[in-house]
This record gives sequence, C-alpha cells and structure tokens, in this order.
Amino acid sequence: MGVNGVTEVTNNIATTYASAINAPVEDKKKDSEVKVKAEAAAVYEKSEETSDKSSKVSTREEDRKKIIQQLKADDAMRQQQLVDIVHKMMGKQVKAFGIANDDDDSMWKFLAKGDFTVDAATKAQAQEDISENGYWGVKQTSERILDFAKALAGDDPAKLEKMRAAFEKGYAQAEKTWGGELPEISKQTYGAVMKGFDELTGKTEA
Repeated sequence: MGVNGVTEVTNNIATTYASAINAPVEDKKKDSEVKVKAEAAAVYEKSEETSDKSSKVSTREEDRKKIIQQLKADDAMRQQQLVDIVHKMMGKQVKAFGIANDDDDSMWKFLAKGDFTVDAATKAQAQEDISENGYWGVKQTSERILDFAKALAGDDPAKLEKMRAAFEKGYAQAEKTWGGELPEISKQTYGAVMKGFDELTGKTEA
C-alpha cells in the first residue's frame, strides 16, 4: 500500500470516527430542539386551557347575575300584583258601601254611583255584600287579601312582610283614589288584614 493509500485509509477512519463522535451530538441537538418545541406547545395548550376556564367562570357568573335579577323582578312583580289587587278590592268594597248606605252618607253614595238614584234591589244586594258574612264584608275581603298574599309569598316570613308592605301601599292608593280616608268597613278590613299578617309571620298567635 502506497503513501496515498495509507493517507486515504487514514482519512476514511478519521471521517468515520468524526461521524461516530458527532452523531450523538447532532442527535442530542435535535432531541433538544424537539423537547423545546414540545414544551412550548405544552405551555401554549395550558394557556388556552386556562383561558377556557376563565371563560367558563365568567359565563357562570353572568348566569348567576341573570338568575338573581330574574328573582328580584319576580319578587317585585308579586308585590305589585298584591298592590293592584288591594287597590281594586278596596275600591269595590267602598262602592258597595256607598250603594248600601245611600241614605246615610251622600259623599260615599256619590263616589260609588255618580248620582243619587239606587233601585231597591241594587241597594239590598249591596247591603248583603257588605254584611258580616257578605262577599265585601270585613271577614271575606280580608281573607281573600291574605289568601292572595300567601299564594304569592308562601310561608316565608320575610316575603310575607314584603306582602304586608304591598297591602299597605295598595290601601294607600285606594285612599288616594277615593279622596281620603276610606269608610269604617274598609278601616276594619285593614285591621283584620294586618292582624292576619301578624299571625302568619309569628308576631302573634293565631
């Protein structure tokens, strides 16, 4: 073998050795790059996951607020319903009282009917309606109001107190509509309803 041959063999051995030495280095470099990319991807995915969680929390919070707003709206609507009921019922009681007592109090007769003519049958029916056990009497009128309040508030004392306030508001509106204090029958009805609220909320024994 000549010098050139020896040189060529030597170069081949050196190249092969260099490749053998450098190969793991290159592999490690590639592994390192893959690892970095994988970590970057993992970090990116984790960030996206965190964002999704935040979005879900935000959505749940919005849903909770909407539910609370709806509950408040429902509560206010129930109270207004009782206000309207009381206003109308007191007005009808006053009208029945005015017709039944057309000879006793011209003011209530005038407000109830608008004139001074009431036929005997109408007067008799009105008198029956405002009697002790009549439809517009103290007992039945107060019971209907309390039944409406219980239907709207259930057995919750706090809600019943709100219904008491709604009753007072409705009664005040009736007074305003009819020009001041309502007749004695309405005042007695007011007292019976307030006593009923006291019993329902445990302030007095039934």
